[in-house]
Formats: sequence, structure tokens, C-alpha cells
Amino acid sequence: MTYDRLYVAFLIYFNRDQDYFECHEVMEELWLALDKDPLYKGLLQVAVGLYHFRNGNVTGGWKMMDSAVRRLTPYPPDSLGINLGKLLRETEAYAVALASYDQSPFPYYDLKIEIQDANLLKLFEKMSPEISPNVPQRRGPQRGAKHELRMQGKTK
Repeated sequence: MTYDRLYVAFLIYFNRDQDYFECHEVMEELWLALDKDPLYKGLLQVAVGLYHFRNGNVTGGWKMMDSAVRRLTPYPPDSLGINLGKLLRETEAYAVALASYDQSPFPYYDLKIEIQDANLLKLFEKMSPEISPNVPQRRGPQRGAKHELRMQGKTK
């Protein structure tokens, strides 16, 4: 199987950097290019769920994780060269825990996507040095200078 470079970049940002904002950026681009394939949307939602929960948005994290579980469930456990079955189980457990977070709070923790396909792992290792980590990581959309001036009351 051949893998899109954006997919590999998603895995690098997810596993190496835990940069879930950047995961969203690259996976959304791929998802749109692939006619909104639900499998890729599910992977995107796992990253967004982690992003939200890490930033204190429990409800947003739960909504994304719950939706990701529904999107990923129909696919074989070894889809896209990864252990999708394991990721699905871990995402489902996260969603269940987030649903009862008010009664049973727990600390944030990252997930890892286990790469099973040797060719995908080689691509991951080859591309990893080519993709610089974002330091510091972006914590939200970046707005332009015009927006900043407007916020300071200098333009309309």
C-alpha cells in the first residue's frame, strides 16, 4: 500500500510531537482531498478530542472522541497500516471516561497510534527528520495582523 505524505505527517505530529493542532491541519487537508473519507475524519477527531481535553475543554474532548468512535467502528482493525483496533478501543475508553468526568475526574494523557505496516514505519522514520516540531505548539488558529489591529481598536 502507498501512503500519502500528509497521512505520514499526521502520524509524526500525533506520535512524536503530540501536536494535535497540527494533526488537525494536515489531516483536514488530506480528508478534503479524499472527498471527506469518514475513516480519515475519525482519525482527525481523535486528535481534536485530545487537543480539546488537554486544553481543559472536557465537553469538546468527549464530543470529538465519541464521534471518532462512531466513525472508526466500521473499519477493519488493521486499516491504513496502523493498529486501528487498538486505537478504537483506547478512544472508546477515553470517551467513556470523559462522559463521566464530573463524577470521576482524571488527568490528561496522550494516545499513541501503533504503526503495523513496515513500509509505513519506514516512511515515518524517513520523513520524521524532515518535519520540524512546532516549538512552541500552536494552541489555536492564528489570526492575521489586520485582526490584531482591529482587536486593539486601530481599524474598523
